[in-house]
Amino acid sequence: MKRSVTWTKRKMMFYLILFIALCLFSLVSVHLAPHDAELVNLLAAKRPPDAEYPMGTDWLGRCILSRLLAGAYSSIFASLLIVGLSMLVGCSIGLVSGYAGGMTDEILMRIVDVFLAFPGIVLSIAVAGMLGPGLKNGIIALAATSWTQYARLTRSYVLSIRQENYVKAAILNGQSSAAILWRHIFPNAIRPVVVTGTLHLSSAMLSISGLSFLGLGSSTAEWGSMLSEGRSLMQQCPWVVLYPALAIFLVTILFNLLGDSVRDALDPKTR
Repeated sequence: MKRSVTWTKRKMMFYLILFIALCLFSLVSVHLAPHDAELVNLLAAKRPPDAEYPMGTDWLGRCILSRLLAGAYSSIFASLLIVGLSMLVGCSIGLVSGYAGGMTDEILMRIVDVFLAFPGIVLSIAVAGMLGPGLKNGIIALAATSWTQYARLTRSYVLSIRQENYVKAAILNGQSSAAILWRHIFPNAIRPVVVTGTLHLSSAMLSISGLSFLGLGSSTAEWGSMLSEGRSLMQQCPWVVLYPALAIFLVTILFNLLGDSVRDALDPKTR
């Protein structure tokens, strides 16, 4: 049992190190690009992979490798921002709703129900369409429709935790509601939310790529927009869509593995 626990924690640390390394790499990746990601060179249009362009060029002669490296930052950190904003809004509403109870809880949960009544991706597309294309608007649209699951999850744990004796003792001691939420309830309710957040990183990556594919995301180099721009050339120049799709696939797999390892490491049954 002890060996199993050790292996679970080591696996989590391994994927966490890979995740941090990927984030750090994305910060400097644009400076590693061999060419300007937006430089148009029609003389080199649709060139297959060679020594000068290791991943080939698109129909405008732009280097695929350079665009992949330039798009790493927007693709990866967009996923982090979507999950981070969703967790911030959802946890805040869940904490207030679960602790306050009564009419406050009823009103907040009905608002959550309204959002949950619509398919998330359809609502995201509608919001992004109203805000207009752009990476920032895409992040806002996805975060604005993803916070509900965190609100529900946080509320369910708060309802359970507030019945604990140490919370009742804090109330009897005259501690303020803010102090009780911050010192006693939040630290115990945040663990499952973090696990859920890591598991949702991959879906956030796919969602922002999907919006870009539909023309509602970034207008600059971004993996989803690269797929959208190159889909008409898939048969003629397969490398135009192959490498962005492979990048999305590999990063999504890493996010899934990280989420699974965090869930296993924080599972009380493995302690």
